[in-house]
Amino acid sequence: MPYINVKLTPEGLTPQIKETLIADFTDILAKRLNKNPATTIVIIEEVETDNWGIGGHSVTRIREGN
Repeated sequence: MPYINVKLTPEGLTPQIKETLIADFTDILAKRLNKNPATTIVIIEEVETDNWGIGGHSVTRIREGN
């Protein structure tokens, strides 16, 4: 039972894009690793940029250029 956990910032993530991502990840595992789509779990977690840090700074701050 494959389990895929994707963490993304929410900008541009619409319900339609999420559906497409879920289908695409499921399809990749089915095609490349012969995994059963019926038992493949995909979780998309949206992480606000204030809660995501890189190099000691939040993504919000990095994107603001500060």
